Amino acid sequence: MVRIINLPNRVDRRKGAVATLRGLGAEIDGRRIAFHEATRPDSAGGFPTIGTRGCFLSHLGALQAARAAGATSLLILEDDVAISRSEMARLPGTLAALAREPWDVFYGGSPATETANPLSPVAPDEAVMLAHFIAFSKPAIAALVPYLEAILAREPGSPDGGPMHVDGAYSWFRAARPDLRAFAATPHIAHQQSSRTDIHALGSSDTNALLQPLLQVARSIKNAIRNRS
Repeated sequence: MVRIINLPNRVDRRKGAVATLRGLGAEIDGRRIAFHEATRPDSAGGFPTIGTRGCFLSHLGALQAARAAGATSLLILEDDVAISRSEMARLPGTLAALAREPWDVFYGGSPATETANPLSPVAPDEAVMLAHFIAFSKPAIAALVPYLEAILAREPGSPDGGPMHVDGAYSWFRAARPDLRAFAATPHIAHQQSSRTDIHALGSSDTNALLQPLLQVARSIKNAIRNRS
């Protein structure tokens, strides 16, 4: 199962995600590969920002739906994910290596450096602060849903893990479950497009109506150059 997290108003990112999947020869069919409507809460609710809480709830919702559907695995893509030509060339070898391993968590967008192998284990206590391309096995899904739900119920700053960025929560989860095996693509097989954030406070350029069109053009040029690398 593949789920792409997308806010309904982010049509720009939705189009980008469709293009990325089509570049891999995959179509969003609404079943095996589908968009998961992201959550935009009214308040931060103990999280660092409203966007942080929304991202956390969106990932949790995708995981809950996968558990309810009995999915054998779940790949979560955030809608700013992109795959360059060089990353696409590495993709088959990385996924073939992953298929040979008993894995539970897989980071496709890890910042890990290149190694002799396309896949490297991630230690339980190693924090990976990225979640734009992340996959989970069925046992990981079953354990992760109640783990994230428990984080929601705690007070901010709780020593047991209170509201936090979802990538941080995934790292806490791996530390709590060292029996689950995590791997990362080395080097990465996906990256994040440059676009306006929905997680953090916007910079002055993003809130300036006069600068927004220029900023969009600049980002498009940046993405085009990066995707040719």
